Amino acid sequence: MDQDLDKTKQAPGEARCPGPSTAEIIAKDPGGAPPTFLEESYSFIGDEDILFDHYTSNNFFNEEMDKMWSNTWQWACRLEHIPAIGDYYVYDIGNLSILIVNTKEGIKGFYNSCLHRGTQLKPCASVGRSNDLKCPYHGWTWSLEGKLLEVPCDWDFPHLNWEKSKLPEVNIETWGGFIFVNLSKKPESLLNYLGVLPNHFKKWPLEDRYVALHVRKVLPANWKACIEAFLEAYHVLETHSQAINYAGDANAQYDVFSDHVTRFIHTLGYKSPHVKEELTQQQILDSALGIKDSEESEESKLKVPDGKTAREMFAANTKKNLEEAYKMDFSEATITETIDSIEYHLFPNACFFPGLSLPMVYRFRPNGSDVDSTIFDLLFMEPIPEGKTCPPPAQPYDLRIEDSYCSVPGINVGLGGVYDQDTVNLESQQRGFKTSKKGAQTLGNYQEVRIRHFHQMINNYIGKNS
Repeated sequence: MDQDLDKTKQAPGEARCPGPSTAEIIAKDPGGAPPTFLEESYSFIGDEDILFDHYTSNNFFNEEMDKMWSNTWQWACRLEHIPAIGDYYVYDIGNLSILIVNTKEGIKGFYNSCLHRGTQLKPCASVGRSNDLKCPYHGWTWSLEGKLLEVPCDWDFPHLNWEKSKLPEVNIETWGGFIFVNLSKKPESLLNYLGVLPNHFKKWPLEDRYVALHVRKVLPANWKACIEAFLEAYHVLETHSQAINYAGDANAQYDVFSDHVTRFIHTLGYKSPHVKEELTQQQILDSALGIKDSEESEESKLKVPDGKTAREMFAANTKKNLEEAYKMDFSEATITETIDSIEYHLFPNACFFPGLSLPMVYRFRPNGSDVDSTIFDLLFMEPIPEGKTCPPPAQPYDLRIEDSYCSVPGINVGLGGVYDQDTVNLESQQRGFKTSKKGAQTLGNYQEVRIRHFHQMINNYIGKNS
């Protein structure tokens, strides 16, 4: 049937890539899939263009800071960043700075600003240990719990109300080993905000992982453009064409579960619908393992037996390698949990991956007041060894814009190359926003629904209808 004619018989948002869907693929895997991975949650939410000034306008940026960033839950750090009383961590978002402290009363968060003349109590992006919170300018000092303790030359401040001079606090809650902050006066509970996440991550509790690698990079684009690059697989064909022999893209699944939580699932060990030529399961497996036809290696001895699939063998090989690396038993992990790219977006700026082979967490933050750049935190979360205490988190490895992710010690070179390809796109896109005659972007109804939902949520927070 002519594809254009067929489209006219479908309601907006109903069209899907021909061929097996992600849900159909993972449902046929030996051992099946967790019920949460088979859930689908999509509805058509519009097809209007989205203006580029949402990425370039300082006025729009300021509205985001005033109305959205100040009223949403964001993970600031991990519990293992501040394990002992006196440990602190400074979380910066735009021009806002939050001082998170481990105290005898529990974890507290304060606006990182002295009540005397405003100086930051601790430097931006700092992590450390302190017996109190002393301003480095004039020496005003607060307890770890935020009580004013000392004012040099207090004789000159007879008008000071000491009881009312406690450090203003921000809301603090935890989930999955992450410490979240919210600057609004009466926010909804973090548990409610998280929606399906606690249930969907029951089998893969993030509190049982630690930060094994932390890469931090300033990206050359608005924070929204940066996170959007990771909300869809539509770009895989053009940007990551090296992966299409073993990675689903056009048949990826997209879910919108609630105001604050969306998800995509796309398969590995299964060729892209764009690949029209017939590939053997062995060819697919070799591609997934990074083996070229002309190469011979130890891994090329991994064969796909009759009656087996590339996905099965890829998962089995991955599981074996990870069990050896972590000294843990992953025999109960299904194929999709082991190898597929499964990403949950928590509005506004975080992405979490369950499963084994891609244990990543993303965070995207405005770089100060610069509308054209973003701080990207990439964390690799490995399981805490059985019977062991949580290791200290890895120190951030900082990259310049021109630095390759492949230069980071311990990173998978193939994955690093993917992030490099994305970075090139982002710089070009931010420039394109500003030169565009059209002045707006046109999104796909299904493959880019997470991006549209993302913008609708921002508009809801800042009070815009479009």
